[in-house]
Amino acid sequence: MSGILIDALNVWFGEHETRVDAVKGASLSVPEGGSFGLVGESGSGKSTILRALTGLVPTWNGHMEVLDAPLGKKRDRKFYSAVQMVFQDPYASLHPRHSVDQVLGETLSLHGFRDIDMRISKLLDDVGLGPAFRFRYPHQLSGGQRQRVAIARALAPEPEILLLDEPTSALDVSVQAEILNLLSDLRKERNLTYLMVSHNLAVVGHICTDIAVMQLGEIVETLSVEQMRAQETQHPYTKHLLESSLGAIKGPDHS
Repeated sequence: MSGILIDALNVWFGEHETRVDAVKGASLSVPEGGSFGLVGESGSGKSTILRALTGLVPTWNGHMEVLDAPLGKKRDRKFYSAVQMVFQDPYASLHPRHSVDQVLGETLSLHGFRDIDMRISKLLDDVGLGPAFRFRYPHQLSGGQRQRVAIARALAPEPEILLLDEPTSALDVSVQAEILNLLSDLRKERNLTYLMVSHNLAVVGHICTDIAVMQLGEIVETLSVEQMRAQETQHPYTKHLLESSLGAIKGPDHS
């Protein structure tokens, strides 16, 4: 089964003379249980692909599938049970006046789960937060702890696919590795499929097996992380991104 399939995707904003083509003819495939990275500078169109997948951008054409099911213009409850998103800024994505217990409890209730108390405890344990964090509020948490809560919320509906939109860019470098290791472990434990967006090749190299490089709305090169580490790139823009990340690309830390 294919996790995510995108073929000849075009996404635009506005009409006629105000139209902006944000994504042009993008194609990619992520196998079930795979981990794929979209890399490029701000404005390259990578996050727009995630927004089109989740139904947040209605102006698109081409073909998209999730778990072998073609996507139309609207997404149903089944889609949001299977596909969840982790956003860039964990503080902005959490309600400031809701405790961790409320954040997770509401998500579980929305998706029809009943054994909510037990599930909240399990989710917190799965993301490396103990029971002491359950009744804290976002302002009482560090950036890394907030992102762990956001990941727990994304895991609550028991999805098969996580869309990761720059999940570590708002965090300190020392905390980034912890979150990337957590995401890597969760993917293996739960056989999750990841589509990850980042401007940082080092971050993508930590968690993904294949990447697509985007520039000005187009995918200019697709390659494996092994090819990236060996600097077996073809496109000048990929070489530019690689040179700016040189020395920072490392494999996952499994210690």
